[in-house]
Amino acid sequence: MNFTRRDFLKLFGASAAFLGLGAKFPSPSVRMVPRAAPVTPNSTYGILIDTAQCIGCQLCVKACKEANGLPAENRVTTLSPTALTIIDFKNILTQVEKSEIKPVKRQCMHCEEPACVSVCPVNALTQNDRGAVVYDDTKCIGCRYCMVACPFGIPKYNWTSPNPKINKCTYGCMENGKRDQPACVQICPVKALSYGKRDDLLAIAKSQIEQRPERYVNQVYGEKEVGGTTMLYLSATPFDQLGFRTDLPTEPLPNLTWAAQELVPPIFGGMLVVLSGIAWWTHRTERKKLVEVPVTVTSK
Repeated sequence: MNFTRRDFLKLFGASAAFLGLGAKFPSPSVRMVPRAAPVTPNSTYGILIDTAQCIGCQLCVKACKEANGLPAENRVTTLSPTALTIIDFKNILTQVEKSEIKPVKRQCMHCEEPACVSVCPVNALTQNDRGAVVYDDTKCIGCRYCMVACPFGIPKYNWTSPNPKINKCTYGCMENGKRDQPACVQICPVKALSYGKRDDLLAIAKSQIEQRPERYVNQVYGEKEVGGTTMLYLSATPFDQLGFRTDLPTEPLPNLTWAAQELVPPIFGGMLVVLSGIAWWTHRTERKKLVEVPVTVTSK
């Protein structure tokens, strides 16, 4: 069976029309719900992290590893598939031009409207009823879209595994009622970490800033960044000096990305239809010219 150029153009045009119409008129059996639709947990919980109070003991790092069954490491300096929280020691200059080391706890920020959840094609990342962004490694296909989408660079890929997946803080230590607080909060010897409802934590943080303005920067990091996070920070040092991103929008990232993503199917289908039409017209013109060429018969 010969597959001619004309057959190809017909197939191409039919496929383009199908895709274009399919993008505009989806099947009734398919529920077209944007992945970036805002999630409203029953009651959002989180952690208030007071970096001015933290002493850098790293007991939270050890407790997190033990609670999540991760291998022990002598010194953890970066987030990884086996280190879901770390203490980042920042060398800063004080107002009197002296160098000072500031410990900063790092982990997943658990955004209120997480970009990682909105881009995951298989629902391996979801948000539970308390607002925590949780991860199901049995669904993960290792596409790493979440790594690209996360504005904080949190999800880490296990490159050394024969079946690599991502990993991040998920409050896994609280699953099945094992704990009433995350392991890192329970272990902190100076109470630099507080767990509770996000609204209550925000009120506490703002109260501390108001009562001690000489100690704290007048900002709660995570209150508004990318629509708000459930990990909130107090600091005696400007957040940009501690390595926090201060260029983030206050608009939730899924709201920004979905507006562009939902246009992809109709635009793609429309482009195919246009290209198919151009190809059909070109082919039609060529055939017309061939028909119009006079045929000269010569006699012997």
